[in-house]
Amino acid sequence: MSRFYVTTPIYYVNAEPHLGHAYTTIVGDALTRWHRLLGDDVKYVTGTDEHGLKIQQTAEAAGQTPQDFVDAIAPKYDRLNRIISFRLDVRWRKRAVRDLALPAGSTVLDLASGTGDLCLDLAAGGIRPISMDLSFGMLSADRSGAPRSQVDILKLPIPNSSVDGITCGFALRNLENLQMFFFELARVTRHGGRIALLDVSVPTNPFIRFGNKIYFGKVVPIIGGLFSDRAAYKYLPRSVAYLPKPAELIEMLTKCGFADAQHQQLSGGLTQLIVATRN
Repeated sequence: MSRFYVTTPIYYVNAEPHLGHAYTTIVGDALTRWHRLLGDDVKYVTGTDEHGLKIQQTAEAAGQTPQDFVDAIAPKYDRLNRIISFRLDVRWRKRAVRDLALPAGSTVLDLASGTGDLCLDLAAGGIRPISMDLSFGMLSADRSGAPRSQVDILKLPIPNSSVDGITCGFALRNLENLQMFFFELARVTRHGGRIALLDVSVPTNPFIRFGNKIYFGKVVPIIGGLFSDRAAYKYLPRSVAYLPKPAELIEMLTKCGFADAQHQQLSGGLTQLIVATRN
């Protein structure tokens, strides 16, 4: 078993928001979980900060960052998505844009935008998308033509109540603190604005669930290894385990200020779509 010493920003335990502390910085913890899923050991250092709050921080880096992993799969990301999903990903994104239900001319942030697939679908519907992702490699491969920015999606450089809507495709499972993410969505979305969130799911039908487990657990990593980065595609099928149950997701969104939040399973539960309106 390999031991990885991964640098991440400080993780605050029982942090005090009024002191300006973030509960966690998402990407670092996602990388830590990635290594753990691959059977590697990750070592932490604990202590206290200047306010006496308990902190937990990973040790000195081995030279890899979360962006390195995502950047590695960026060049062939779109093609692999089509192959792995049998082009169902195209249908899922179009459904998300349709259920976003915003009029033409609306301004929508596409968070964790990857190479811009959702931006293309938004633009086709007359919506003005803005592409935001932490990965420079993904943004470099973005061919949507939308304005783009490299940002941490937990700290959006956007004023309060300034956008009409937000989309996010297949990134929720990589976020350590979804509640914080949902609060950030609520902060920047105007009242009456809409959000549409796509991610993988666990099918409720036992036969589909069994087939899905074999395909994504065994076949997808092999395909990913042939065309791109095997380690990345070994992690992705397992990462669904980090998503809360649908009822919990809806409750979290409601607490953050999104009314009428609705959860839908698509394609027999292979994917889930959540849509909601800002109170």
